[in-house]
Parts: sequence; C-alpha cells; structure tokens
Amino acid sequence: MGIEEYGGGQRSWSDVLVVTTNDVPGHQVLKVIGQVFGLSLRSRHRGGQLGAGLKSMIGGELKGATKTLVESRNQAMERLVEQARSRGANAVLMMRFDVTEASDAGTEVCAYGTAVVINEP
Repeated sequence: MGIEEYGGGQRSWSDVLVVTTNDVPGHQVLKVIGQVFGLSLRSRHRGGQLGAGLKSMIGGELKGATKTLVESRNQAMERLVEQARSRGANAVLMMRFDVTEASDAGTEVCAYGTAVVINEP
C-alpha cells in the first residue's frame, strides 16, 4: 500500500473551499449559511475483524483499518462539500471530524463545519 492510499483532504479542483480555521486570509465572509455535515458509516467484514484482533495481540499498524478510516473520512468530506454547495456556500469554515464506534454496526465518521459565502479575492 503506497502513501497515496493513506492521504485525504480536499480535492484541489473543488469549488467549495474547506478550511479548519475561523476565517480565510484575504477573504471576507459575506453570508453565514449555517452548520453542514457529511456522514459515513463503515463496517469491516468478519475476516478483517479477526485479522485486526490477531494483529492487536502482537502489535503493529492495522493497515486495513487505517485505509478504511481514510476512505470514510474522504467520503464524509465529499458529502459535507455536497451539502454546502447545495445550500449555496462556496466555503466551509471550522471543519472538524468526529469518529465514533457505532456499537456492532461499525465506525461512524462525521465531517462538520459552518457553511459560508466568501468574497472572491
């Protein structure tokens, strides 16, 4: 597995800027639209859970679980951007991830932030 499979974040071609900061230097917030979020819930197949259990006993990175988490975060972020775009935003400020174990269902990843309209520089 190459490093590119572990990366994430926003695609460079996106028309909705997503940042983790309160503002965007050089831009002014013209309108606050409100909170937006994207969810992804992933489960691992039983074989993967067995392998992860064995790996946890001897130590080391759970590469399959890491790759699944990256994919879940990327999917949650794509859904966040889709929701922001559909509400007329061109940026999302204060984006964060929240990851929760959803009992036996799997791992829930939520990307959330504040949708806004910013001026073009």
